[in-house]
Amino acid sequence: MGFRTMSDIGKFFGENGYYFAKGIYSAEEVKVMESDFDRVVDQLLKSDENVNARWKSRLTDALDGGESVIIHTHNIQGFSAVWMQAFLQEKFLDTTEAILGPDIMLHHSKLFCKPPERGSPFPMHQDWQYFPSVKDTMIAAIIYVSEATDEMGCVRVYPGSHKQLGRTGGMIGDGANAEVTERYPIENATVLEAEPGDVLFFSYFTLHGSMPNYSSKTRKSVLVQMHAGDDEIEAENSHTNVQLVLRGWNHLATRSSVGGIR
Repeated sequence: MGFRTMSDIGKFFGENGYYFAKGIYSAEEVKVMESDFDRVVDQLLKSDENVNARWKSRLTDALDGGESVIIHTHNIQGFSAVWMQAFLQEKFLDTTEAILGPDIMLHHSKLFCKPPERGSPFPMHQDWQYFPSVKDTMIAAIIYVSEATDEMGCVRVYPGSHKQLGRTGGMIGDGANAEVTERYPIENATVLEAEPGDVLFFSYFTLHGSMPNYSSKTRKSVLVQMHAGDDEIEAENSHTNVQLVLRGWNHLATRSSVGGIR
């Protein structure tokens, strides 16, 4: 899905709650990014930590029969300079700016590796409850370093659900809001297949989810959570928040908020 102007991107995102940017990263860039992605996964699997982030809920059980795997870590940029550079890549930030404006803050990133034949699904859900921001500018950007077909459990979205639902209560992905789950079944959501180098942007109000990876291939992606530079996370939230400026300015920074000595 490509548009000729940045204003077209912002308009589409505003109406639909997502924008699918094709070919943001070149084949050469993806090759280097995938190499470090694989290296991070190998390092995770050799650790003593539980790196399977499968959701434990009745909705997940209904999709995968009660057993699946998704390898995960927060903040891949803490492992790899290549991935920090990927978040600063010009085309990526230009598209982000068309949605958020000129001041772009990195909240956190997440590596997701869906193994073949048993890669975990994610029931339909919103993200806002995990890290609500005061002005609700928070968006996600999924960077694909492998293909993501329907058989591989690619992302599905409900276009326009960000406006229909807003801050809907109850952790939808845990099955705590049955009315929303019944109204927006994952089977009817829009399937968004991807190629390496594509990036899917969506609002943290947009309903999204994915089916299991039934294929013989590994699905590899990194999700980047970002918000505008004049927005901030609500005070009571304790989710990891790196507060890095990717472009422009952090309008709300203080000496203490960026880690200055008190």
